[in-house]
Amino acid sequence: MTSRGEMAKRAGGGVDYGLADKFAVVCASSRGLGYACAHQLAHAGCGVAINGRDGESLALAAKAIEAETGRPVIAIAGDIAEPSVQQALLSAVPRVDILVNNNGGPAHRSFQDLDREAIIEGVHANMITPFELVRQTVDGMVARGFGRIINITSIAVVMPLPGLDLSSGARAGLTALLAGLARSVAHANVTINFLLPGAFATARIHENLEAAARRSGGPADEVLRQREQSIPARRFGLPEELAAACCFLSSEQAGYITGQSIRIDGGSYPGMW
Repeated sequence: MTSRGEMAKRAGGGVDYGLADKFAVVCASSRGLGYACAHQLAHAGCGVAINGRDGESLALAAKAIEAETGRPVIAIAGDIAEPSVQQALLSAVPRVDILVNNNGGPAHRSFQDLDREAIIEGVHANMITPFELVRQTVDGMVARGFGRIINITSIAVVMPLPGLDLSSGARAGLTALLAGLARSVAHANVTINFLLPGAFATARIHENLEAAARRSGGPADEVLRQREQSIPARRFGLPEELAAACCFLSSEQAGYITGQSIRIDGGSYPGMW
């Protein structure tokens, strides 16, 4: 199987995506899928602003991206749901050409355990917050004649999974909320798309599988193996694979793709459409 290092080198290697003079804001990007997207956009030539709640981890991520890509990275620590953090992040770059909306999903819990407070928190994090960021950036993109908005949601939007009901609802709501906007700004070379990751090799999937092992009483290694075998590709995705798709959707070449929900799940979604 291709290693992470090889994948990172291949993603966009030798391809000019027309991003050398662009600025990208990537939310929740100190690790995992967000980090991979920020890294790949910087590799393609973007100036990048990244965000995360843990300031120490975020600073390390910024240094790593700068060292490996030679591009400037600005780190804004804090909860992206907070208006002050949003303002600081969006103001960290001269302009926002590319916005990558990303945020951790609600914790795995049964439908019966979802109370009003949990629902409001999940909808705020995974629907309202990304919408607020879009609202603050899209007009500038339209005025300049270029903009790319990529929302990282979840395969649960089209393939609801037990225990992820809140994630499914909030992220599906965001998809519907932005569907009309995507069509209304396409004439200005501004696109809005959605990446729907399945199971990826990130800290979050390991946390979820460890929790599943505790609930079942079985060994964590066996739960992990069974989960991998349930995927047609027989493996978890690499964050760099999703990042490559994010980078392409951010490019000049992707200007005719908008309003799309693109599944990246190793074939897990069982339907044809």
